[in-house]
Amino acid sequence: MTATLPIEIRGSARQPLGMTPAQFLRDYWQKRPLLIRNAFPGFEPPLQPDDLAGLACEDGALSRLIVHDERRDRWSVKTGPLEEADFARTPDANWTLLVQDVDKWDADVARLLEHFRFLPSWRVDDVMVSYAEPGGGVGAHVDQYDVFLVQGLGRRHWAISTDPDAPKDVRDDVELKQLVQFEPTHEWLLDPGDVLYLPPGVPHDGVAFGGPCMTFSVGMRAPSQAELTGDLADYLAERMDESQRYTDPDLVPARDAGEIDAAALQRLRAALPFAAALDEDTLRDWFGRFITRYRNAQTPAPPDKPLGAAALGRHLEGGGALLRHPWSRLAWSRRGRGATVFANGQAYPAPPALARRLCAERTLTLGAPPAGTELALLLALVNDGHLAVPRRRR
Repeated sequence: MTATLPIEIRGSARQPLGMTPAQFLRDYWQKRPLLIRNAFPGFEPPLQPDDLAGLACEDGALSRLIVHDERRDRWSVKTGPLEEADFARTPDANWTLLVQDVDKWDADVARLLEHFRFLPSWRVDDVMVSYAEPGGGVGAHVDQYDVFLVQGLGRRHWAISTDPDAPKDVRDDVELKQLVQFEPTHEWLLDPGDVLYLPPGVPHDGVAFGGPCMTFSVGMRAPSQAELTGDLADYLAERMDESQRYTDPDLVPARDAGEIDAAALQRLRAALPFAAALDEDTLRDWFGRFITRYRNAQTPAPPDKPLGAAALGRHLEGGGALLRHPWSRLAWSRRGRGATVFANGQAYPAPPALARRLCAERTLTLGAPPAGTELALLLALVNDGHLAVPRRRR
């Protein structure tokens, strides 16, 4: 039976991690949090609070001043460059100053990174420094990158949750991406020289305790798949020959002019370097959005006043027609027993028969009153500006 790995250990000048770097990377890195007591014995902060405040007032420095009104649970955030008057207006407690990329401004702070040379240097993002008065923090939140939280001055109370099922919904009334609900499984007070390592996705909350507090956060770079994919696509696009185009020499007469069919998707896989890795639904959804948005000089505008379902139903029941906006580009594609209508980069679920008619007819008149998904689709297209109810002549 494998022994449970400790979540709290003690470091030393010889082994700041409390173990070898190889052991740390094997057992903790991107796997589980770790509190290292006394990782840096006798730690002296390489930067003083006044210097950090001065840096926050510099043009180009990325800074935020965060004040928490505890009684009303309201948070105010001011981004830099800050001014001296901003600090003069702060209360006696419950506020914090955050400054990113301090290692680029201060050589002494940059030397802190020497302790993390067991990691690839390109994985390190920056050293963010936070100063807080008692009660100051940013609220419970989740980071999507690894971080080493080095306590530099005073004490900070840290609470984390290692519950894999912990909810991670964020509040919609605060710009700090705070968690709606946070129930910690571990809590500690950190002293100068202590280090808390957190892998991505661990809910946590740090609050200054008992007096002024400074924390040096060594954060890692963790680009999202969306960022990587977008940049790779841009990189490849810049190097491709413009004369190489989507081609269809095997084209046969279209059974349905508006349909993106299986043969079109097969040609896309041949034309795109990394399309072969995409499943058919993803490829279909991307291409439908792309091709109806491609080379659009203008786009339809929604009506000044949205139309209600009842009003649209009455119009159609009376034999009324719907007109397609001249700038609306439509296509459709099958998806199982259903279909998707694409309109100027947007996707709408649709019954196949109605999808086909929408793409084929510029004036649509229904023989029977629509209901359910048909009415919902037509209403969405009307209120997004793709279809219009003709004005009655007086």
